[in-house]
Amino acid sequence: MANYYLDIETTGLYPEDSKIVTIQYQKLDFDTKAPTGPLVILKAWESSEKDILEQFRRVFGVGEWDFVAHGYNLKFEDAFLRERCISNGIAPIQLFSRPCVDLHPIGIMMIGGFKGSGLDKISGKEGNGALVIEAIEEKDYPRIEAYIKQETEAYIELLVYLTSNMCKVLEEFRVYVENKSG
Repeated sequence: MANYYLDIETTGLYPEDSKIVTIQYQKLDFDTKAPTGPLVILKAWESSEKDILEQFRRVFGVGEWDFVAHGYNLKFEDAFLRERCISNGIAPIQLFSRPCVDLHPIGIMMIGGFKGSGLDKISGKEGNGALVIEAIEEKDYPRIEAYIKQETEAYIELLVYLTSNMCKVLEEFRVYVENKSG
């Protein structure tokens, strides 16, 4: 099963009254989670929201979904992909009906709570989605693409780091449990 970084950018926070402006994905190495393919950005400003949703469905299949989505707060992507497909008369995409890896819960644990657990607070990512909303209003599409690229790099850097260190964390935990009970 292939692994892909997955993210979207939107015009707001609520799928009922906001639209998806980009869907981006990048193939990741099965073991290390390092990028193995180019970052693909499907852009609604070059076609339409409906078109990028249909493109995404064509790439990742309608029936058998043979990839694991990796992202940060995939609940947001799941809600938007599902609701915006329905709004556009397309069969809904449901991320959580398939395997996925969401690092947001780890971010919450790293910070010690929900407040301040955004990717921009725990990684090298600069800014948040408000920048995208502002850039959309200004039709500053190169700014959106630059934001997407640095966000992708920040996420993948965190994912690769955690992937390479989780075995050590597990071993430390096992020693902790053994010492506690022994």
